[in-house]
Amino acid sequence: MSVSKKKVLFVCMGNICRSPTGECVFRRYVEDEGLGDEIEIDSAGTIAYHVGEPPDARMTEAGARRGIDIAGRGRKFESSDLERFDLIIAMDRDNYSDILEHDPEGIHGHKVRLLCDFIPGSEMKDVPDPYYGGQKGFEKVLDLIEEACPGILETLQNGQAKNG
Repeated sequence: MSVSKKKVLFVCMGNICRSPTGECVFRRYVEDEGLGDEIEIDSAGTIAYHVGEPPDARMTEAGARRGIDIAGRGRKFESSDLERFDLIIAMDRDNYSDILEHDPEGIHGHKVRLLCDFIPGSEMKDVPDPYYGGQKGFEKVLDLIEEACPGILETLQNGQAKNG
């Protein structure tokens, strides 16, 4: 009997810094745990400004220094993503609100969470957007996503993120 894959979507504003990093870091974490065949991972942005573009070169360089390939092509979040994914992880509260605007009936809101909610003891709510900052901002994004990976996986495995 085949079990359907769990599906996780990381969302930021442009889908060129934080969310593709979430996708790639979490994919690496899941593969290291031997669960690569059980979880589908994707990313999207709340705006269409960078559709089709690769991740920001500064982000890919920061990932490469940690042995993580930050790859992909920017795409815009769609209302259908609310049905397709079991867990939708917003990088900040603005992204969170933008996602929920696609769910006026409130049917899928339980699937949408902030990344920092998966970091034990974190007082942060938002993953800072590194786009206009210096290199330290890209490192901070990687640190936060790496810290959140165990909690994200645990949530998926415990069935706390279910369709419908």
